[in-house]
Amino acid sequence: MKIVILAGGSGTRLFPLSREELPKQFIEIFENRSLFQHTVRRALMLADPEDIYIVANEKHKFRVLDQLAEIGVEIPNILLEPVAKNTLPAVIYALREIGGDATVAVMPADHLIDANEDFIKAFKNAEKLADNHIVTFGVKPTHPHTGYGYIKPGKELGEGFLVERFIEKPNRETAEMLIREGCLWNSGIFVFSKDLFLEECGKHVPEVLGLLEKTDYISLPEVSIDKGVMEKTDKAAVIPLNTFWSDVGSFDAIYELYKKDDRGNAISGEILIVDSENNLAISERLLALVGVRDLAVIDTGDVVLVSSKKDSQKIRDIVRILREKGDKRVEVHRTAYRPWGSYTVLEEGQFYRIKRLTVLPKKRLSLQRHYHRSEHWVVVKGTAKVVVDDRELLLRNGESTFIRAGETHRLENPGMIPLEVIEVQIGEFIDEDDIERLEDDFRRD
Repeated sequence: MKIVILAGGSGTRLFPLSREELPKQFIEIFENRSLFQHTVRRALMLADPEDIYIVANEKHKFRVLDQLAEIGVEIPNILLEPVAKNTLPAVIYALREIGGDATVAVMPADHLIDANEDFIKAFKNAEKLADNHIVTFGVKPTHPHTGYGYIKPGKELGEGFLVERFIEKPNRETAEMLIREGCLWNSGIFVFSKDLFLEECGKHVPEVLGLLEKTDYISLPEVSIDKGVMEKTDKAAVIPLNTFWSDVGSFDAIYELYKKDDRGNAISGEILIVDSENNLAISERLLALVGVRDLAVIDTGDVVLVSSKKDSQKIRDIVRILREKGDKRVEVHRTAYRPWGSYTVLEEGQFYRIKRLTVLPKKRLSLQRHYHRSEHWVVVKGTAKVVVDDRELLLRNGESTFIRAGETHRLENPGMIPLEVIEVQIGEFIDEDDIERLEDDFRRD
């Protein structure tokens, strides 16, 4: 079996924890691992690394590589989309790289699943149906969820059922009725024969299938597998998935997954609670809750979100408003990850910005220069190798150097432990756009 992991995503539903540069699948919020890392481990239960294909956005390339390295896994097939076009173009993009008529499983990278024996059994049953059906998995509902799509099973197929119909996210009353009728939550996981799937794409979405003959990815329509194929084909089948599953699509979902105290509060971070119950609180600094109930309170240092848990599905509206205003906070967290490590913005004003740079062992930043700002570097941990024009310096704890605007410079960690440097930027323009890379180990523009 070949596995396609869909690792795209825009980071809207869990804002401000997630951002465009660090969407939901890459946040390490469960057992100190990301949802992406958990998905890769599940995929390895079904296939060898060379049979796994990861489809991700170009901007997340180094997040994918770093997170694979963290769990000690090397996946040779990493496919980068120039722009996100929803799930169907991403799947066809991967199928173009898979030779022969293989059986293919498609897994979103942002789900949390208990990969037990029932999980493995469901995939084995799906393989039996895959020659003649496009198989999806249905999860038995535990409550009338209004944020999930539903599947109504029809005629029995031995290992599963024909799909009678798909139902979009319903209101609560409709969800209760669907559960009584035996409908299942739509998991968004698929198993199919490559040739059969492409044949159905040719019937129902030929414009997307054209991706196999050309590489004009940007002009493709945005369309999901469900909308493009599953709701139109007569070959859709569903197999019940008898294990825990969540798409972690809202803070309400995270609340359900976290451990609670004796008053129903789920917390992560330094949280003080007085006379409060049934809240989700996540914070990077001290947070106090007094006399509140049923809230999601998320503090990431640069953004504070306060929402009723039941309305957390509406957070994407906040992202839309910020994006329309051109606010960079929908794109970048206080901590931004780079192939050499990361930086965290500690303080900033109109003409200055203070960062903490963390450079991984044996890594270095690009050889670069800035035209509108100077930089002052102070080493606080490790040893830094610094190049400024034709000078080379070795700086240790407490030592510093100053780089004037226009000077060519590079920061490197020659040591075996992470290097930490405080960087003070001063200038009339301190945006990240003011970087001219002259040489780069990671081949960035």
